[in-house]
Amino acid sequence: MSGRRVGFCLSDKKRRRMNLDAFAEFSAGHGVEVVEIDLAQPLVTQGPFDVIVHKLSDVIVEAEHDSQSQQLLTNFQSYVSAHPSTVLLDPLPAMTQLLDRFASYRIMSKLHNSLRDWHICSPPYLEIHSSSDVSSLQQAVMTQGISFPLVCKTRVAHGSLSHEMSLIFSAGSLADIHPPCVLQSFVNHGAVLHKVFVVGDRHFCVERPSLKNFPSGPCDRKTIFFNSHQVSKPESSSDLTALDEQVPCLPPPSSEAVAALVRELRTQLGMALFGVDIIINLHTHTLTVIDINIFPGYEGVPQFFSSLLSHIESVFNKQTFAGPQATSFPESAQTKGGPSAATTGL
Repeated sequence: MSGRRVGFCLSDKKRRRMNLDAFAEFSAGHGVEVVEIDLAQPLVTQGPFDVIVHKLSDVIVEAEHDSQSQQLLTNFQSYVSAHPSTVLLDPLPAMTQLLDRFASYRIMSKLHNSLRDWHICSPPYLEIHSSSDVSSLQQAVMTQGISFPLVCKTRVAHGSLSHEMSLIFSAGSLADIHPPCVLQSFVNHGAVLHKVFVVGDRHFCVERPSLKNFPSGPCDRKTIFFNSHQVSKPESSSDLTALDEQVPCLPPPSSEAVAALVRELRTQLGMALFGVDIIINLHTHTLTVIDINIFPGYEGVPQFFSSLLSHIESVFNKQTFAGPQATSFPESAQTKGGPSAATTGL
């Protein structure tokens, strides 16, 4: 392992949440040098890197409307293309699709078929691309077969605004949405969320608070606006998470089913660092996937440092014995103007 260099390209916020300094010290004890990458400086002078671990969500989102961010992203892609032996965790095209809930929910909607034997599904949902009158929205909701109450989420699955959600209880309240967004049928789940954190071939399941149960079907209740991050923090205490009635204790998700889900998503996404939010349907006990997250915070996973370093070591071993492997991604995983293949460290 001696002499291996791993570059980390993270926002200041992500760097602090991950405690990168502590991880660098931990890695140094195992002969791995951790280097913080400054995107504003030429990467060539900061390299070489055996592996680059990144979360370029801010840059990717801002590059849509900001020329400086677009240049930073272009420079990063140019470096990666010019250094094919450097493994990227995770490939940009794969990561970019999870920034778009339209794309990630299409992946989720297919899990019912690919994981039929495990009784895994995702709630029905509807993509709202642009503003429409309430009657048109109501017709679309009926046609798609989604049922009230509905959870409304922003299309962009990144940044503080992506946590701003709403619960809509009637057709008339569809006027409260702000496209582009996703409408997803709310599933009663006993106010318990299971966050699955994936690190290469390992995964960890952590229980968090979640929204309480609501009566099924439309009602005249006003729209509830909430921040999902605040609701589901480990120490969260909210009226929205306090059950109004006694409900039977739901069984935890089957470890075998979660393992099957992780394997399927790793194949579908071509990624090694991601999170999955799952709930257990109160009535059917079906494992239900409600969101997929890029390089999550891994709060509550005490083995994160050792697991991440172990995965990086497995990437080094693959390089040593097989050389870098290029993995092509389906068209849906491509970024506009991005590479048609990416070096992955699965």
